[in-house]
Amino acid sequence: MTSHKNHPFHLVDMSPWPILGAIGAMITMIGLIKWFHFYSPSLFLIGSLITLMIMFQWWRDISREATFLGLHTFSVTMGLRWGMILFITSEVFFFVSFFWAFFHSSLTPTIELGMIWPPKGITPFNPLQIPLLNTLILLTSGFTVTWAHHSLMENNFTQALHSLMITVILGIYFTLLQAYEYMEAPFTIADSIYGSTFFIATGFHGLHVIIGTTFLLVCLIRHYYNHFSSIHHFGFEAAAWYWHFVDVVWLFLYISIYWWGS
Repeated sequence: MTSHKNHPFHLVDMSPWPILGAIGAMITMIGLIKWFHFYSPSLFLIGSLITLMIMFQWWRDISREATFLGLHTFSVTMGLRWGMILFITSEVFFFVSFFWAFFHSSLTPTIELGMIWPPKGITPFNPLQIPLLNTLILLTSGFTVTWAHHSLMENNFTQALHSLMITVILGIYFTLLQAYEYMEAPFTIADSIYGSTFFIATGFHGLHVIIGTTFLLVCLIRHYYNHFSSIHHFGFEAAAWYWHFVDVVWLFLYISIYWWGS
Protein backbone atom coordinates (compact mmCIF):
# COMPACT_ATOMS: atom_id res chain seq x y z
CA MET A 1 0.00 0.00 0.00
CA THR A 2 2.81 2.44 0.87
CA SER A 3 4.65 1.78 -2.44
CA HIS A 4 1.83 3.45 -4.45
CA LYS A 5 2.01 6.77 -2.58
CA ASN A 6 3.18 9.84 -4.50
CA HIS A 7 3.60 12.02 -1.39
CA PRO A 8 5.70 11.84 1.79
CA PHE A 9 2.81 12.13 4.25
CA HIS A 10 1.24 9.45 6.44
CA LEU A 11 -2.50 9.11 5.98
CA VAL A 12 -3.42 7.03 9.02
CA ASP A 13 -5.60 3.94 8.68
CA MET A 14 -8.88 3.62 10.53
CA SER A 15 -8.23 2.87 14.19
CA PRO A 16 -10.52 1.95 17.10
CA TRP A 17 -8.18 3.48 19.73
CA PRO A 18 -9.29 7.16 19.71
CA ILE A 19 -12.96 6.41 20.44
CA LEU A 20 -12.12 3.58 22.87
CA GLY A 21 -9.56 5.83 24.57
CA ALA A 22 -12.20 8.53 25.02
CA ILE A 23 -14.60 5.96 26.52
CA GLY A 24 -11.86 4.70 28.86
CA ALA A 25 -11.08 8.26 29.99
CA MET A 26 -14.79 8.94 30.57
CA ILE A 27 -15.16 5.79 32.70
CA THR A 28 -12.03 6.80 34.66
CA MET A 29 -13.39 10.28 35.41
CA ILE A 30 -16.86 8.97 36.37
CA GLY A 31 -15.11 6.41 38.58
CA LEU A 32 -13.08 9.20 40.21
CA ILE A 33 -16.27 11.14 41.01
CA LYS A 34 -17.86 7.95 42.38
CA TRP A 35 -14.76 7.39 44.52
CA PHE A 36 -15.01 10.92 45.95
CA HIS A 37 -18.71 10.65 46.77
CA PHE A 38 -19.24 6.98 47.62
CA TYR A 39 -15.69 5.95 48.69
CA SER A 40 -15.65 3.09 46.17
CA PRO A 41 -12.64 3.01 43.78
CA SER A 42 -13.85 0.01 41.74
CA LEU A 43 -15.11 1.95 38.67
CA PHE A 44 -12.02 4.18 38.71
CA LEU A 45 -9.76 1.09 38.67
CA ILE A 46 -11.75 -0.46 35.80
CA GLY A 47 -11.51 2.80 33.79
CA SER A 48 -7.79 3.07 34.50
CA LEU A 49 -7.23 -0.53 33.36
CA ILE A 50 -9.16 0.10 30.12
CA THR A 51 -7.16 3.29 29.48
CA LEU A 52 -3.82 1.52 30.11
CA MET A 53 -4.76 -1.35 27.76
CA ILE A 54 -5.71 1.12 25.00
CA MET A 55 -2.52 3.16 25.57
CA PHE A 56 -0.45 -0.01 25.20
CA GLN A 57 -2.11 -1.01 21.93
CA TRP A 58 -2.17 2.52 20.48
CA TRP A 59 1.53 3.05 21.22
CA ARG A 60 2.25 -0.42 19.79
CA ASP A 61 0.61 0.61 16.49
CA ILE A 62 2.49 3.95 16.35
CA SER A 63 5.80 2.23 17.12
CA ARG A 64 5.11 -0.28 14.34
CA GLU A 65 4.35 2.54 11.88
CA ALA A 66 7.53 4.42 12.82
CA THR A 67 9.92 1.48 13.07
CA PHE A 68 8.87 -1.33 10.75
CA LEU A 69 6.54 0.25 8.16
CA GLY A 70 8.73 3.31 7.52
CA LEU A 71 5.76 5.69 7.55
CA HIS A 72 7.43 8.40 9.66
CA THR A 73 9.21 10.24 6.85
CA PHE A 74 11.00 13.59 7.30
CA SER A 75 7.78 15.51 6.56
CA VAL A 76 5.84 13.41 9.07
CA THR A 77 8.46 13.84 11.82
CA MET A 78 8.51 17.62 11.22
CA GLY A 79 4.75 17.64 11.73
CA LEU A 80 5.19 15.60 14.91
CA ARG A 81 7.83 18.06 16.14
CA TRP A 82 5.55 21.06 15.66
CA GLY A 83 2.69 19.14 17.25
CA MET A 84 4.83 18.42 20.33
CA ILE A 85 6.00 22.06 20.53
CA LEU A 86 2.39 23.29 20.43
CA PHE A 87 1.33 20.67 22.99
CA ILE A 88 4.06 21.74 25.44
CA THR A 89 3.12 25.40 24.84
CA SER A 90 -0.48 24.59 25.81
CA GLU A 91 0.82 22.81 28.93
CA VAL A 92 2.81 25.94 29.88
CA PHE A 93 -0.37 28.03 29.82
CA PHE A 94 -2.16 25.28 31.77
CA PHE A 95 0.32 25.74 34.63
CA VAL A 96 0.34 29.55 34.25
CA SER A 97 -3.30 29.51 35.40
CA PHE A 98 -2.32 27.74 38.65
CA PHE A 99 0.54 30.16 39.34
CA TRP A 100 -1.82 33.05 38.56
CA ALA A 101 -4.30 31.79 41.20
CA PHE A 102 -1.49 31.30 43.73
CA PHE A 103 0.09 34.74 43.30
CA HIS A 104 -3.31 36.47 43.11
CA SER A 105 -4.09 35.21 46.62
CA SER A 106 -0.60 35.26 48.15
CA LEU A 107 0.39 38.79 47.12
CA THR A 108 -2.85 40.33 48.43
CA PRO A 109 -4.22 37.99 51.15
CA THR A 110 -7.80 38.92 52.09
CA ILE A 111 -9.25 39.40 55.56
CA GLU A 112 -10.70 35.86 55.40
CA LEU A 113 -7.12 34.54 55.26
CA GLY A 114 -6.08 36.67 58.25
CA MET A 115 -4.39 39.14 55.83
CA ILE A 116 -1.23 37.01 56.03
CA TRP A 117 0.37 34.33 53.84
CA PRO A 118 0.38 31.40 54.47
CA PRO A 119 -3.16 31.86 55.84
CA LYS A 120 -3.80 31.68 59.55
CA GLY A 121 -3.88 28.07 60.78
CA ILE A 122 -1.80 26.67 57.87
CA THR A 123 1.53 24.99 58.64
CA PRO A 124 3.48 24.82 55.36
CA PHE A 125 6.11 22.24 54.41
CA ASN A 126 9.77 22.83 55.21
CA PRO A 127 11.28 23.59 51.76
CA LEU A 128 14.66 22.19 52.84
CA GLN A 129 13.37 18.65 53.43
CA ILE A 130 11.51 16.45 50.88
CA PRO A 131 10.88 19.37 48.42
CA LEU A 132 14.62 20.07 48.16
CA LEU A 133 15.38 16.35 47.71
CA ASN A 134 12.75 16.15 44.96
CA THR A 135 14.34 19.19 43.29
CA LEU A 136 17.74 17.46 43.27
CA ILE A 137 16.12 14.26 41.92
CA LEU A 138 14.48 16.08 38.99
CA LEU A 139 17.59 18.12 38.19
CA THR A 140 19.62 14.89 38.15
CA SER A 141 17.03 13.22 35.91
CA GLY A 142 17.31 16.16 33.49
CA PHE A 143 21.04 15.49 33.32
CA THR A 144 20.59 11.73 32.77
CA VAL A 145 17.97 12.16 30.03
CA THR A 146 20.35 14.55 28.21
CA TRP A 147 23.12 11.97 28.66
CA ALA A 148 20.81 9.34 27.11
CA HIS A 149 20.08 11.64 24.15
CA HIS A 150 23.76 12.31 23.43
CA SER A 151 24.57 8.59 23.80
CA LEU A 152 21.81 7.79 21.30
CA MET A 153 23.19 10.32 18.80
CA GLU A 154 26.65 8.77 19.19
CA ASN A 155 25.29 5.21 18.68
CA ASN A 156 26.35 4.23 22.20
CA PHE A 157 23.64 1.66 22.94
CA THR A 158 24.80 0.68 26.46
CA GLN A 159 25.19 4.21 27.83
CA ALA A 160 21.83 5.26 26.36
CA LEU A 161 20.18 2.22 27.97
CA HIS A 162 21.74 2.81 31.39
CA SER A 163 21.12 6.57 31.50
CA LEU A 164 17.51 6.13 30.37
CA MET A 165 17.02 3.46 33.04
CA ILE A 166 18.38 5.83 35.71
CA THR A 167 15.98 8.57 34.50
CA VAL A 168 12.97 6.25 34.82
CA ILE A 169 14.08 5.15 38.33
CA LEU A 170 14.48 8.80 39.40
CA GLY A 171 11.00 9.60 38.06
CA ILE A 172 9.49 6.74 40.08
CA TYR A 173 11.47 7.83 43.18
CA PHE A 174 10.13 11.40 42.83
CA THR A 175 6.55 10.10 42.65
CA LEU A 176 6.99 7.90 45.75
CA LEU A 177 8.45 10.81 47.73
CA GLN A 178 5.61 13.11 46.69
CA ALA A 179 3.04 10.48 47.68
CA TYR A 180 4.74 10.22 51.10
CA GLU A 181 4.70 14.02 51.40
CA TYR A 182 0.96 14.09 50.65
CA MET A 183 0.28 11.45 53.32
CA GLU A 184 2.23 13.49 55.89
CA ALA A 185 0.71 16.86 54.87
CA PRO A 186 -0.54 18.96 57.83
CA PHE A 187 -3.28 20.52 55.66
CA THR A 188 -5.72 19.31 52.97
CA ILE A 189 -7.04 20.55 49.63
CA ALA A 190 -10.05 21.92 51.56
CA ASP A 191 -7.90 24.20 53.78
CA SER A 192 -8.42 27.63 52.23
CA ILE A 193 -6.93 28.85 48.96
CA TYR A 194 -3.47 27.75 50.14
CA GLY A 195 -4.46 24.07 50.29
CA SER A 196 -6.37 24.31 47.01
CA THR A 197 -3.58 25.94 45.00
CA PHE A 198 -0.89 23.77 46.62
CA PHE A 199 -2.53 20.41 45.90
CA ILE A 200 -3.88 21.38 42.46
CA ALA A 201 -0.51 22.75 41.23
CA THR A 202 1.74 20.07 42.77
CA GLY A 203 -0.82 17.31 42.08
CA PHE A 204 -1.06 18.12 38.37
CA HIS A 205 2.72 18.35 38.23
CA GLY A 206 2.90 14.93 39.91
CA LEU A 207 0.50 13.58 37.27
CA HIS A 208 2.78 15.00 34.56
CA VAL A 209 5.76 13.28 36.20
CA ILE A 210 3.88 9.94 36.08
CA ILE A 211 3.00 10.54 32.39
CA GLY A 212 6.60 11.56 31.60
CA THR A 213 7.99 8.53 33.43
CA THR A 214 5.65 6.26 31.45
CA PHE A 215 6.71 8.01 28.23
CA LEU A 216 10.40 7.42 29.06
CA LEU A 217 9.71 3.82 30.09
CA VAL A 218 8.16 3.16 26.66
CA CYS A 219 11.27 4.75 25.08
CA LEU A 220 13.49 2.53 27.26
CA ILE A 221 11.68 -0.60 26.05
CA ARG A 222 11.83 0.60 22.42
CA HIS A 223 15.54 1.38 22.75
CA TYR A 224 16.16 -2.09 24.19
CA TYR A 225 14.53 -3.57 21.07
CA ASN A 226 16.64 -1.33 18.76
CA HIS A 227 13.77 0.85 17.53
CA PHE A 228 15.93 3.99 17.55
CA SER A 229 18.92 5.04 15.45
CA SER A 230 21.25 8.01 15.77
CA ILE A 231 19.24 9.96 13.16
CA HIS A 232 15.72 8.57 13.66
CA HIS A 233 14.53 8.78 17.27
CA PHE A 234 11.88 11.48 17.54
CA GLY A 235 9.83 9.32 19.94
CA PHE A 236 12.66 9.67 22.44
CA GLU A 237 13.22 13.37 21.66
CA ALA A 238 9.55 14.12 22.39
CA ALA A 239 9.84 12.31 25.74
CA ALA A 240 13.02 14.27 26.57
CA TRP A 241 11.36 17.62 25.70
CA TYR A 242 8.41 16.73 27.89
CA TRP A 243 10.70 15.72 30.76
CA HIS A 244 12.64 19.00 30.57
CA PHE A 245 9.31 20.86 30.66
CA VAL A 246 8.36 18.91 33.81
CA ASP A 247 11.75 19.84 35.34
CA VAL A 248 11.31 23.56 34.66
CA VAL A 249 7.75 23.62 36.03
CA TRP A 250 8.97 21.96 39.24
CA LEU A 251 11.69 24.62 39.68
CA PHE A 252 9.01 27.33 39.47
CA LEU A 253 6.80 25.35 41.88
CA TYR A 254 9.63 24.88 44.36
CA ILE A 255 10.76 28.52 44.30
CA SER A 256 7.28 30.08 44.42
CA ILE A 257 5.06 27.69 46.41
CA TYR A 258 7.46 25.73 48.66
CA TRP A 259 10.15 28.35 49.32
CA TRP A 260 8.73 31.89 48.81
CA GLY A 261 5.12 30.91 49.61
CA SER A 262 6.01 29.30 52.92
